Amino acid sequence: MAISYEIIQHIAVLSENDNGWKKELNLISWNNREAKYDLRDWSEDHQKMGKGLTLSKKEVVELKKALELIE
Repeated sequence: MAISYEIIQHIAVLSENDNGWKKELNLISWNNREAKYDLRDWSEDHQKMGKGLTLSKKEVVELKKALELIE
C-alpha cells in the first residue's frame, strides 16, 4: 500500500546536509487525513524522505512550551 502525502504548509528548514537533503518542519496531510506537523529530512524535490516525527497541534504547543525553557 502506497502512502500519499500533501505538504499543506512549508514552515521552516532547520538544516541542510552536504547531499542537499533538508530537515524541514511542514504541515502535511498523510493519506488524505487531517494535516499534522511533521519534522523529517527531505530530498530537494520532496520525492524521497527520511524517518520523521509527526505531531498534533496540541503536541506542538506543548513542545513549544518545553523549548522556551531551554536557555
